[in-house]
Amino acid sequence: EITQWDTIVPQNPDGGNVLQGIIFTDLKRASGWQVRHIVCDTAAMVAMEKHIPLLGLIWYIPKGPGVATTEQLHAVLDELIPFAKKQGVFTIKIEPELPLGADLNTLPIIQTRPIQYNCSTVVVDLRPDLEAVMKGLPQKGRHAIKRAERDGVTVELVDSTPENCEKMYRLFVETSQGAGFAIRNPDYYRNFYRRYSEAGQGQLFFAYFEGKLVAGAYALIYSDKSTYKDGASIRDKVTYGASHYLQWRVIEWAKSKGSVAHDLCGTPSAAEITNPNHRFYGLGRFKTSFNKTVTDYVGALEVPIVDWKSRFWMKFAEKVVRRLWFTKHHESYY
Repeated sequence: EITQWDTIVPQNPDGGNVLQGIIFTDLKRASGWQVRHIVCDTAAMVAMEKHIPLLGLIWYIPKGPGVATTEQLHAVLDELIPFAKKQGVFTIKIEPELPLGADLNTLPIIQTRPIQYNCSTVVVDLRPDLEAVMKGLPQKGRHAIKRAERDGVTVELVDSTPENCEKMYRLFVETSQGAGFAIRNPDYYRNFYRRYSEAGQGQLFFAYFEGKLVAGAYALIYSDKSTYKDGASIRDKVTYGASHYLQWRVIEWAKSKGSVAHDLCGTPSAAEITNPNHRFYGLGRFKTSFNKTVTDYVGALEVPIVDWKSRFWMKFAEKVVRRLWFTKHHESYY
């Protein structure tokens, strides 16, 4: 079953998620996680496993379990909790893509801090034809795309060679200095892009203006969903709308690969999207130029298996472990 995992996960009620796929789990295994493939009656899922001294095992299920309703999540947890207890697990962290506001009161879970950055996001509906998708964009987005194209911005789909990955990384460094977010080491991106590109599940894009590289993007396709995984641009904006036109070309590619929903992967929440003091306000403005509606999910949830251990982990130990891991490896624990 494991060799066919990428045909099993898309059969989940949520249609599957790229973070539950084979490549992502291989990458997590390389960073020190053990991987458990679990099949319940309702959904198949991958649990990332680590041992915590004196406490036992933790499981992290990124963007899963792949359920579509709270009833389905209840059914999964009814199977998962006793199974996890037998394996020596003391807590499970889950991230089902259920809408914020879903009734979770009857579930044995505790709300915790988000891990994946698209617990609030913008999704572009790609079910209509491209002409209709373009017409459905907010006016600001349409104008920026057409302006950039008219001014001579060009976009190329490029191979994830070491040279191109290095170019993308330099854009990352420049963007992170302006936006104030952390980036991983270049080997991470090089390996990530290479693996997904070789599998036909990813594509690197470069945008040029007057022969100069001004922006880059990396997108993923998994089943019938696409994801704007990474984006970066030069700090000096030499032309208006280059990143918008780049994203439109990503959308064209995603549509050609069979995507029906394109996740722009991370914005402020709907309640914070217009807050100019939010650290990602600019990012939110850009992404809502493709769809004004922000989709909020429930985010990360803790499922206590051994109650006192789980609470100790959440209140004290997890913070220490995450801090020590970041100090040593300069990347997120999860």
